[in-house]
Amino acid sequence: MKSEGPKLVPFFKATCVYFVLWLPTSSPSWFSALIKCLPIFCLWVFLLAHGINFLVSHRSASRILAGLIFSAVGDAFLIWQEQGYFIHGLLMFAITHILYSSAFGMKPLDLKAGLLMGVVCSSCYAFLYSYLSGPFTYLVAVYIALIGFMGWRAVAGMQLCNDLWTWTKLSACIGAMLFMVSDLTIALNEFCFPVPYSRFIIMATYYAAQMLIALSAVESRDEENFRKRS
Repeated sequence: MKSEGPKLVPFFKATCVYFVLWLPTSSPSWFSALIKCLPIFCLWVFLLAHGINFLVSHRSASRILAGLIFSAVGDAFLIWQEQGYFIHGLLMFAITHILYSSAFGMKPLDLKAGLLMGVVCSSCYAFLYSYLSGPFTYLVAVYIALIGFMGWRAVAGMQLCNDLWTWTKLSACIGAMLFMVSDLTIALNEFCFPVPYSRFIIMATYYAAQMLIALSAVESRDEENFRKRS
């Protein structure tokens, strides 16, 4: 973990820049899009710093990088959500969740975690349903299913009960949960009622989630290093 810290310094600086400038959503511009996406760009660099060969040889890491790329595109679309690009952003993040789910893998299955995540996501959708109309009735349902599936795979991979967890798997799990908190806050604020300090909650949990998921990509490198030392 200590060896990864210095590589994340640009990410922390870019995140501070975003919150210090706190660009208003009422006047979207390419500059505001750049500032919003800059922390995610830094996470690209974080993964690329581990080497192209590492990304090519480890599909989970390359899929997380691809997810970060789609996330940045989604962030840019959401800058112009009032101009009709909210659905475009939703689509980009849906693809992100598919890529992250693929990166986390299907082993172990852990059906109990899947059932619990299904109950949580169904409850969230049931609450949102009365506020939704038109295509959002179906789009939000699909989106919740995708992020819930991603959360399930992250939780299942941690294997806390079997004492097989690692810090990178824990990062993926916490990151997925924070992503769900961020997106739920967006949904409540967009479709239901104004959430106090919504922008701070959304962006703080979002950036933390992306950082933790990016950190989980170095799992395979840690395993390689352990085998070499053994």
